[in-house]
Amino acid sequence: MKEQEIIESGNMKIEWAKNHMPVLAIVREKFEREKPLKGLKIGMALHVEAKTAVLVETLAAGGAKVAIAGCNPLSTQDDVARALDTCENISCLAKYGCSTSEYYDAIDEVLNFEPDITIDDGADLIFKLHKERTDLLPNIRGGCEETTTGVHRLHAMEKDGALKMPVIAVNDAMTKYLFDNRYGTGQSAWDGINRTTNLLVAGKNVVVAGYGWCGRGVAMRAAGLGASVIVTEVDPIRALEARMDGYRVMKMADAAKLGDIFVTTTGNRDILTSEHFQIMKDGAILANSGHFNVEIDMEALASLAKSVRTVRHNIKEYKIEDRHINVIAEGRLVNLAAGDGHPAEVMDMSFANQALCVRYIAENELMDGVHKVPHMLDMYVAKIKLESMGISIDELTPEQECYMSGWECGT
Repeated sequence: MKEQEIIESGNMKIEWAKNHMPVLAIVREKFEREKPLKGLKIGMALHVEAKTAVLVETLAAGGAKVAIAGCNPLSTQDDVARALDTCENISCLAKYGCSTSEYYDAIDEVLNFEPDITIDDGADLIFKLHKERTDLLPNIRGGCEETTTGVHRLHAMEKDGALKMPVIAVNDAMTKYLFDNRYGTGQSAWDGINRTTNLLVAGKNVVVAGYGWCGRGVAMRAAGLGASVIVTEVDPIRALEARMDGYRVMKMADAAKLGDIFVTTTGNRDILTSEHFQIMKDGAILANSGHFNVEIDMEALASLAKSVRTVRHNIKEYKIEDRHINVIAEGRLVNLAAGDGHPAEVMDMSFANQALCVRYIAENELMDGVHKVPHMLDMYVAKIKLESMGISIDELTPEQECYMSGWECGT
């Protein structure tokens, strides 16, 4: 494909996403009028695909100069990246299938841009900033973090006294995790698995590791596809909730013998290990929907295998004795490494939160540490989303507000 055709392909994807992101469109209109980010430089490390491009264009419309790298070697869509790189005030440094060194070189290039504000998905940008580029920290106004894994890393840094900048945990906005993590992950994980395998889900045992918001979404969609769902957990409350939701709950050592398809969603390492590979069924399919590729122990699987071959695009087959185990997208984030990521309508809310939080950082002086998304911004995003869907809701009367805020009225 010629360069111009690649760019046009990317622009068409961006246009399609933009047409299904009404909340971000309203934010962009305000940004274009008010230019709240004028003179600021924003450094980003996100999944570079169409919905992300709409966010990047929104920030540039607000007056910012933007440099963006990928946050996963297999999640960049090259046509979208090329299209973004042609836009004024936007530099895109991401490419699909980059090596680990190329991945971090691109993040270095973003930091060479000397950003005032950062936006992360997984906290690799902030981590590198703190480990190798501390000279830039005095000029950083703050950052935003998009995902659960990244927020966990930031809280760990804060606990150790290592976090030297303010960061807003965008992942923890209700209009993010209740919809993006649950409905977005639920749909996009199965989109990636289904389009890659082209196999039936109905009638199979699907093992979902972790019952956080992402795990809830994956389990819900698996059940909807006709699977018998098994959940593994370490948290008693979440395990109990999964059982009450109608799923079988057991240890992974037991689930490993039963599963036909495994989806990890914990954000932790070593969820599927050598112990489990050796007792899995012939033909078991493994996919990861956590941010980093540490949930499936790929080194252990490779060491057990007598042979490894690519049996279908994005599927590697590991032969262990007389059995075969199939891994999708090298154990990387299946939603994007094997699919198009979350639906545009869901990312509309997540990226509206990102843009509004960037503006909040630009207009306020925050203390170092992890900050919540301001409640007013969360509610604003929900209100605009409802309006875009043609939904009206009731409002409290003055008497109801007085009743709810008082304590003297009883039986």
